[in-house]
Amino acid sequence: MIEIKDIKKSYGSHENKLSVLKGISTKIEDGDFVVILGASGSGKSTFLNVISGLEYPDSGSVRYDGRDITRLSDGDLTLFRKETVGFIFQQYYLLPHMTVEKNVRMGADLAGNSDYRKIIKSVGLGEKLRKYPGELSGGEQQRVSIARALAKKPKVLFLDEPTGALDEQTGRQVLDYISALQKEHGFTVVMVTHNLNIAQMANTVIKMNSGKIVEISGNEAPKTAYEIGW
Repeated sequence: MIEIKDIKKSYGSHENKLSVLKGISTKIEDGDFVVILGASGSGKSTFLNVISGLEYPDSGSVRYDGRDITRLSDGDLTLFRKETVGFIFQQYYLLPHMTVEKNVRMGADLAGNSDYRKIIKSVGLGEKLRKYPGELSGGEQQRVSIARALAKKPKVLFLDEPTGALDEQTGRQVLDYISALQKEHGFTVVMVTHNLNIAQMANTVIKMNSGKIVEISGNEAPKTAYEIGW
C-alpha cells in the first residue's frame, strides 16, 4: 500500500513561489489500477513525480508499506526507484543506438531478470528484437518502453500520458497491453492522463484541480481499451 499524507510542493521562492500541491492525502492499494485526471496545471504530473520518488515534496509523507520515501537520502531514493517502481512517459526515452532487445535488457539487468525476452514477446515485438528505435513506429517504440519498464519487475508502474503522442488505434493497443500485463503480473498501476475516457478502465479514479484532490471514485466494472470512447 502507498499512503500519501498532506503532501505539499512548490517551486520558486518569495514573490515568485508557485504552490503546486496543496496538502494531498490518499491511499493506493496494492494491485490497484489508478487513473489521475486533471486539466493542465492541476498538479497531476507533479503528484505522480512525488509519489514515485522522482521528486521530494516540501512537506508530508509518502509511505510504501510503512517506509517513508520522503525521508530517504538521494542514494537510497535512487535504490528505491531501481528496486520498486517502473516508469512510462509520453516520450519514449529509448537509446537510438541500441536494439529493441538491448533497450529492454537495460531494465531487466536492474532486476537481474533473465526472462526479459518473454516481456518483449508479450508486447508483440518478438519479431523485432534486432530492430533499432528509428526503424519502429511510434506505437512500437512505446511498447518497447513498456517492456523496458516491466522487465524491472516493478511493484508499481507509473505512467504519465502514455498515449498522448499516439493515434487512437495505437493508443488502444498500448492500453490493452498494459491492462493485460497488469492482470498477469499483479503490479499496481498509477496513470496520469487528460483523457476522461481512459478513466473508465481504472478501478480507482482520482480527480485533481488546483493542486488538490477534488474527488475519488471507483468503477465497479472497468472497461477494456476497446470498449471506451476516445
